[in-house]
Amino acid sequence: MQSSLEALKFREALPKDLAFNGQHASLEPLQLPHIVDLNNAASDGELWNLKVTSVPDKLGMTAYVKKALENREEGSELPFVIRRASDQKIVGSTRYYFINSSNRNLSIGYTWYSASAQRTLINTECKHMLLQHAFEQAGAISVQWHTHHENTRSQAAIKRLGAKFEGILRNAQILPDGRIRHTHCFSMLDEEWPASKAFLEDRLTHYG
Repeated sequence: MQSSLEALKFREALPKDLAFNGQHASLEPLQLPHIVDLNNAASDGELWNLKVTSVPDKLGMTAYVKKALENREEGSELPFVIRRASDQKIVGSTRYYFINSSNRNLSIGYTWYSASAQRTLINTECKHMLLQHAFEQAGAISVQWHTHHENTRSQAAIKRLGAKFEGILRNAQILPDGRIRHTHCFSMLDEEWPASKAFLEDRLTHYG
């Protein structure tokens, strides 16, 4: 009975209209009208040329957004656009995915930022908001991340959060250009969140 109530709490804490507001950025539910803004955001740095992050070009953005919205309707994902507070421009996207209410866990990923938003506190604040909600409001017992095997920058950032490396899924995916992706997997447990929270809040305080 207790596990059923906790699973219900988890689901109720992840509504389709979930949004976050921070000092540096806000996270808004992804919508079809965001396609133009997302194309503009991806153009800042021509992110579709990156080999370790899946960012669509203008021809692929509509399908990318529609698929994310389908997954939201099915209950497996909650996709967001990232709006920079300083100029109110959309500078990227992120989402909760692999949402599993019964086991109270989810993943954070599909994250990308315009070149002008990279290496700023926007990512730090977004991670803080997403993790805090997952652990403290939804009652998650685990949060996971999955990265391309060559995306060492992302892997290092996830490790700095305090997440633990779980292993590699070899030949996990055939990419659109035919390359094979091996997926590096990380996780953070609810008992590990307080240390990560202190780390993120320290960065937001001292580098803000």
